[in-house]
Amino acid sequence: MAEKKTTKPAAKKSAAKKPSEMSMDELQKQLVAKQADLLDAKRSHKAGELINPRVLTATRREIAQLHTAISSAKKEEK
Repeated sequence: MAEKKTTKPAAKKSAAKKPSEMSMDELQKQLVAKQADLLDAKRSHKAGELINPRVLTATRREIAQLHTAISSAKKEEK
């Protein structure tokens, strides 16, 4: 039988900056990275290689939090 490939585990919360404490440029970079991670996780899930499908939910939640932080930062700039 073929061996299953593993993907990156879900990102653990660390003592990093919160999205509300980041600059707009940092938020945009993180958003692009999280969207790429979500795309990879979706591909792995469809191929049956994703070990923990909760990664999809967690990544979507993180993307939503980044979108919220970006929109609130735009409102503050006005």
